[in-house]
Parts: sequence; structure tokens; C-alpha cells
Amino acid sequence: MSPVDDNTSSIKPQIKKILAHLSKKPGVYQMLGKDGETLYVGKAKNLSNRVKSYFVKQHQSPKTELLVTYIEDIHTTVTETETEALLLENNLIKKYKPRFNVLFRDDKSYPFVFLSAGDFPRLAYHRGAKKEKGDYFGPFPSTSAVRQSLSLIQKTFQIRQCEDSYFANRSRPCLQYQIKRCTAPCVGYISKEEYAKDVENVKLFYQGKSEQVIKRLQKKMDVASQNLEFEIAARYRDQIKQMRHVMQQSVISGNATDMDVIGVAYASGICCILLVFIRQGMIVGNKTYFPKVPKHSDLQEIVSTFLGFYYLSGAEIPKQVVIENLPDDLEALQEAFSQQRGSKVTLRQASRGQVKEWQTFANKNADHSLRAKLNSKSNFTQRLLDLQKVLQMGQMPKHVECFDISHTQGKQTVASCVVFDENGPKKADYRIFNISGITGGDDYAAMQQALTRRYKRLRDEQQALPDLVIVDGGKGQLGKAEEVFNELELKSVNLIGVSKGSDRKVGMEQIWFPGQHQPLLLEDDSKALHFIQHIRDEAHRFAITKHRHQRKKSATKSMLEEIPGVGAKRRQALLRHFGGWQEVEGASVKEIAGAPGVSLSLAQKIYDYLHS
Repeated sequence: MSPVDDNTSSIKPQIKKILAHLSKKPGVYQMLGKDGETLYVGKAKNLSNRVKSYFVKQHQSPKTELLVTYIEDIHTTVTETETEALLLENNLIKKYKPRFNVLFRDDKSYPFVFLSAGDFPRLAYHRGAKKEKGDYFGPFPSTSAVRQSLSLIQKTFQIRQCEDSYFANRSRPCLQYQIKRCTAPCVGYISKEEYAKDVENVKLFYQGKSEQVIKRLQKKMDVASQNLEFEIAARYRDQIKQMRHVMQQSVISGNATDMDVIGVAYASGICCILLVFIRQGMIVGNKTYFPKVPKHSDLQEIVSTFLGFYYLSGAEIPKQVVIENLPDDLEALQEAFSQQRGSKVTLRQASRGQVKEWQTFANKNADHSLRAKLNSKSNFTQRLLDLQKVLQMGQMPKHVECFDISHTQGKQTVASCVVFDENGPKKADYRIFNISGITGGDDYAAMQQALTRRYKRLRDEQQALPDLVIVDGGKGQLGKAEEVFNELELKSVNLIGVSKGSDRKVGMEQIWFPGQHQPLLLEDDSKALHFIQHIRDEAHRFAITKHRHQRKKSATKSMLEEIPGVGAKRRQALLRHFGGWQEVEGASVKEIAGAPGVSLSLAQKIYDYLHS
């Protein structure tokens, strides 16, 4: 029985005819609307099975359910392989920009460092067509990465960056020579042979052979010193110091590794994808994307679309791409990237060690960028205006507080209170309440105690009360909050509760109002819902962070004692080396391995145990 046999009555007649004659080969399908516009583009190993799956009786995603209601026609293109389908899908998405696909800004032009040809080559920033003769190094992830690189080279090797017309008409050195960022080849202050040596070092640097450059410079410095040419030796010394300084900032591992590490963060209807670029074992930069995400899109779809879009649009493809959650079409993506690169490309997950640290770094920065986006002032004002409209408030709420409860199996219960104003989170006003004198696990009593302590003090001290209070929880938690507000006679404060739906999925939150028995469900693209999700998530994060801190503070010593291979002497060595348990917990694997008597493998065990 086909996927549509039990649902034929609801399918449009023209769609039934199309479904009856679909190919079972790989290919690409386009869902079209009533005016012929492309609503969605997808790929499939088996076109017949994949397209028919959209017309089943129950859909897995509300987005799919909405899409189906708009479909008036379906166009399919058969391909020989899934990889061909992937490439065609990517091109069609870029061409039509369908409203139901995850869309990314098309950015085909990447910056390069350009080293011109000739006797005295110039080093410059380049973007666009490669028409001029010379060497092009890159592409770099961003303009700032190129500028930083050029600044380093100016200080270290003093290669000219002026235009050829300017260079040919100089009669005396310019300011760049005076500040020691150019050797003034325009007026003959350096020979062609000596300049060529600096140019060769620049090429080696951009090829990732920094150590080779340093060894060359060290030999030249030694020779100059032996010949009593101390000024020349000092120049080589300064170049070596500059190179070492950059390597200390950038080198992550001694291995010459080329890879991209991808971090993903998703919250309150906004997705952030951040790429960390690692070349020859060095972080050379990062780039952040905020894709337009349709309703009900899941992370697997977002990540898969991003990978295809980004790497098949002209970006440099490294040997390895590391990502925390591998996409479903992993094999097709790997084959397409390998064809594009001309050699094998592997998509993999980070398991341990340095690559795991890179993945953590990428995830944290993606989360940081997402929070910065969420906290932007313009974004906040629009969300608060929408919240005012949804809650039917007389004016825009400029002071909102949200409460959440956290505990471990009923013990060490804490309540968090986070405060937002029209500019976003007001972290100086965040509060944490240590809950005591209640039955373990009684979240209602914990919420009641936290609200009473908070607003009794504000009332007694005649401080400003919030325009809106949000409690994380359903009808029961809201009832306890009502009791507190009635007891304290706080009539002017608006009060709502927020709980996750029956399937506890993000975007299906229920908004509860005092005195009402049915919750309000907002559209998942509602800016008011995004604000509620944001402040609720922030309250949860703050509660969990404080709770973990308290738990670890009391348990860190015993945790270290339980790690196999860490005896009394090693514990003492760790204490002497780091100065305290908190410093051990915050150290990286390499830093732990730097303690006396701790091997790299043991350091990894300690790190994993403390961060599990």
C-alpha cells in the first residue's frame, strides 16, 4: 500500500495524477503554488516515495502540513545519482529562494591576499575576479582576517602594498618606510635579491609553513651575528619575535590540520551557524550566519541545507568538516564535496581531545552570537510591542521579570529571577533565592516562597514593581503566584504562566492567564512568543548555572577523589599547580597535563569527569 492510499480523498485531483506517475529514481522535486511560484525544493533517493510522503494522513511537522495546503503543482527532475540531485537542489534553492526552504545569504565573493608578479611584488587585499598575474592566497573567512594578516606581514617582512603607479613615481621613501613597514624598494633601498628573499618568506607563511620560515630566519640571524652585522641580526630577531607572537595567538595544535568546525545554536525562532576555520593547525578566523528559518524547521534540515549551500557556492572546502550532529544525507554531501574539491572530504563528529575543544569553542561562540542577536535593541522593542498587543496591555511592558525553579532530585532547590527592560536583559538586577523549609521536590511551594520574598521586599521598600511577571509553569504554578499577589495586594502587576505543550516541543508553548481555564497558543513566528521563550530560557539558564555552581562547589573535592588514577599526591600536585579546586575545574586538558605527574591521558580523564 502506498503512503497516500489512506488519504486520497483530501488530495487535489491534479496532484493525484502527478503522484501516480512519479519515478523511483533519485532526483529533485519542486512544490509549486497557485501562481506557479516555487514553494519548496527538495531532493530524494526515490522521488516516488519521498514526494508521496508529503500527502500522508498525519504529518510529522506543522511546516509540512502548511506547505501541503498551498501545493497546486509538482515538478520533478530525475538524476542519475543522489549527489547530482544534491547539486541541482542547491542551485534551484539559490535561484528561486523558496519560502519553505531554509535560506542563506548568497556570498560568492571571498577575500584573498594577492602577491603580484614582477621584480618587486606588492602584497594587497583582493576580492573579485583573478585577472592580474600573481599568487592568490585564500580564500579567507572575512575581510578582517585579511586585514590582520596584511598588518602582520607589513610589520614582519615589510613588503610594499602601494599601487604600481604610486611605486613607479616615487623619488623618496614614503611614511611606510619611516614606520618600518616597507623597505623602500621604490628608491633602491633594498636589492632585488634581498627583496625576493622576503617575498619567498611571505609565500611560505601563507602556505602554512611558519616553522620553516622561523628556522630560515634563525640561521640568517646567526650568520649575521657571526659576521658582526648586528643591525641585520636585530632585524631577523624582530621578525622571529613577530612570527612567534602570531603563532602563540593562533596555533591550537602541533598537527598541520585543515578543517572547518561548525557550531549551531537555535532559540526563540532564530538560528545561528558559526564556522571556525582551521588551516595548518591554526585558527585563521570564523564566520557567522543567521539563516531565514521557516516555521517548524528542525536543526537537521537547517544544517543539511547550510552545508550544501555554503560549500557548493564557491567556499574553500577543507579535508574535514566537523559538526556535532551529522546530517541525514551525510554520504551524498561527502561525495558532492569530494567532487568539488577534487579529493576526499570527510564530515565527522568530534570525539575527544583537541577537536572536541574546537567543537566546544564553536558551539559557545554560536551561542554567544545568538544571544547578541536576541539582545539587540531593535529586536527587543518590536517583540515588546507585539507582547503588549497579545496580552492586551495598556502600554508596552518596559520591566518584565521571570521566575524558574531548579533542584537535584528535590535537594538544593533554588529559584531564579531574571529581569528584562526595553533594552534586553538587565543582569545587574538578576536574583537567586535559596529555597528552604519545604518538602523536597515541591516546586509549587518553592515558587510561592521565591515570589513572596521578592515582592514583599519590593513592596515594603516601595521600589518599582514590574509591568509583567512570568512564571515558568502551567496552571498550578500560576495559581500559586496569584495567591502571593493577592496576599500582598499587588493589583497593578500583570501575571502570566508559560508551559510547554503536551509533546514539550519548542514553539508549542502554552500561555496561561489568571482566571482562565484554557491556554493561549501563539503562532511559532510570533515575536511575542519569541520574547517569552527568550526570557523563560534565560531564567532557566540562570537557575541551572547557579545550581550547578553550588553543587560543584560542595562536591568538587570528592569528585576528584573518585577519579581513577588521582591519588593523594596527585591531588596535592594539582592544588599546588593551580592554586585551588575551582581553577582545576576551569582548566583545559593541556593545562591539566602541565601539572607535575599528570599525563595527557590522565588529564583527559580528569577533564571528562569534571565536565560530564
